[in-house]
Amino acid sequence: MATPLSVLEEKRKQAKSMLEKKGYFSDIRVYVGMATCEIAAGSVPVMEVFKNELKNEKNVYISQKGCAGRCNLEPTVEIYQKDKKPVKYIQVTPEKAKEIIKKHIKNGEIITEWVGK
Repeated sequence: MATPLSVLEEKRKQAKSMLEKKGYFSDIRVYVGMATCEIAAGSVPVMEVFKNELKNEKNVYISQKGCAGRCNLEPTVEIYQKDKKPVKYIQVTPEKAKEIIKKHIKNGEIITEWVGK
C-alpha cells in the first residue's frame, strides 16, 4: 500500500518530468507579458516573433507571464539566463523582439536602453 509520502514523491516526479519536457529548465527562459493589458498594448505579435524565431532553439523556453502592474511600460519581456541576472525589456515591439533575439539571446548583449528599471 502506498504511503502519503510515496504518493507525494510520485506526484513530484511527474511534475518535474512534465516541466523538463516543456523545457522549463532550459538555460534561457523568455517570458512575454500576456495579461489583458499587455495584449491590448501589443504583446501578441511580440510573442509570435519569439515563438517563430526561436522554434528550433533547443535550450530556450518561451512562456507567458501575467500582469506586472506597469501598464505604461508594456508590452514587457523578461529574459532569464543561467547564472545571470534577469533582464526586463519594456515597450517591446515585434521589431525590438527581433533585435532582442539577435543581440541578447544569441549573442549575450543586453540592449540597455530598452531595459526597465
